[in-house]
Amino acid sequence: MRLTENTILVTGGGSGIGQALARQFADRGNIVIVAGRTQESLSQTIAGRSKMHAIMLDVADNGSVEACAAKLSADFPALNMLIHSAGIMLRQELGSGGSIETAERIVNINLLGTMRVVEALIPQLSGQNHAAICTVSSGLAFVPLPGAPAYSASKAGVHSYTTELRHRLQGMIEVIEIAPPAVQTGLTPGQETRAGYLPLDDYIAQTMANFELEPTPEENLVKMVLPLRNAEKDGRVKPMLEMLAQL
Repeated sequence: MRLTENTILVTGGGSGIGQALARQFADRGNIVIVAGRTQESLSQTIAGRSKMHAIMLDVADNGSVEACAAKLSADFPALNMLIHSAGIMLRQELGSGGSIETAERIVNINLLGTMRVVEALIPQLSGQNHAAICTVSSGLAFVPLPGAPAYSASKAGVHSYTTELRHRLQGMIEVIEIAPPAVQTGLTPGQETRAGYLPLDDYIAQTMANFELEPTPEENLVKMVLPLRNAEKDGRVKPMLEMLAQL
């Protein structure tokens, strides 16, 4: 994957991993468009950065995705890369005080939102040089967090969809899955300072180092997420589940 001279859309670019990756790529000389539902957070992300732009996008809404794709085609015809980082996690869901409506919202944003945005942008990306799509799953795609079954299932779905997408688009668009471990972000209340979670700056540094590898790995995996990614192969799913159940 080329790391410079790209035009990149980063969804979920108003906070957390999406925001940090967007700034990293902008600092490397790329044109970066951050997308999200809150203008204030997007404005804060791009403040003082001439190579960054903002666009409104609700990945849970078909009309919003279609409008965003049309605007990108008109305003940024050189768009050749997507980093789809938009997602939510609610710790009160199935089995822990949540409802099926909560699960529907999580799956709609995390899994169907990924599909909506990717499928809407494939026509534009497929005609570009160095085209790439990066999805964001999670270590919990491989071993679920017992307290967050809908979130874990949605990220397992993102992993499966990304695997299919890579096969479908081979030779046209490079497809990379980013699977973070537990990272100190605002994904859930108090997570920014939660002990045992990987500091965001450390995670981003390791992730960018993985992007610099040649050839670029199909899965961008930092060291901390490997026990989850390899749990099934190593026969450690059950003990990992027991460990996650304590969180």
